[in-house]
Amino acid sequence: MKKVLSIAGSDCSGGAGIQADLKTFSAHRVYGMSVITSVVAENTVRVLTYQDISPQIIKDQMDAVFEDIFPDAVKIGMLSSQETMLAVTESLKKWQPQNIVLDPVMYAKNGNALMEPTAIDTLIQTVLPLANLITPNIPEAEKIAQCTISSIADMEQVGRTIYENSGTAVLIKGGHKSGEATDVLFDGKKVYHFTAERIETKNTHGTGCTLSSAIASELALGKSLEQAVCEAKKYVTLAIQHSLAIGQGHGPTNHFYSLYQNTVEEE
Repeated sequence: MKKVLSIAGSDCSGGAGIQADLKTFSAHRVYGMSVITSVVAENTVRVLTYQDISPQIIKDQMDAVFEDIFPDAVKIGMLSSQETMLAVTESLKKWQPQNIVLDPVMYAKNGNALMEPTAIDTLIQTVLPLANLITPNIPEAEKIAQCTISSIADMEQVGRTIYENSGTAVLIKGGHKSGEATDVLFDGKKVYHFTAERIETKNTHGTGCTLSSAIASELALGKSLEQAVCEAKKYVTLAIQHSLAIGQGHGPTNHFYSLYQNTVEEE
């Protein structure tokens, strides 16, 4: 069985963060593990507060995983502070895993900040170059590249800019645009577009976490980067299409919809 590690914050309401990652791993039939970087008190409406885990405990968690069950892929999510980022990068350099997917979580779905503004430069300079793929949404890509995105062509150019500065492939998610939901991948050589019909629902809590975890799962299973993104896009689109009207705000996606359907059909 393939093994995938999530390095991220937790979401006590279960729709995003570590909880969403582990559900996504299970849906892809890979063995999921976690290193918790921050405990977040949030629900579908708001983020109440969060508390970062100490850098030493983060490094100890990573040592515990890597020395015993070495992952085939790694997904990185919420890294809220410079200290957290440095702890993670130190461990990644020590263990040298493959297939690292970085979701640069800067804001929660409701707009609450989940990364200290002073830590963004550290993310760009120390974490981003270690990743094989970064998956920012449009506001995050704009922040990283210090550019404005208003079109698909802008997404392509910003992807190239981020790649030139970091050597990391870039998937810019188009969920913040209007019209069809088009994500743009630049792998250093070629631009790819992944388009799906926009689904009219407010229940999109944790979609970024879910997509990046799905990509990491597909990479662990041996897919190429293009194939992994394509399959992950299909997975998250289906999960949004059958999202769950749970909570009073942005409800979660349905991570196990396809799995449940297959089970029903088999029965």
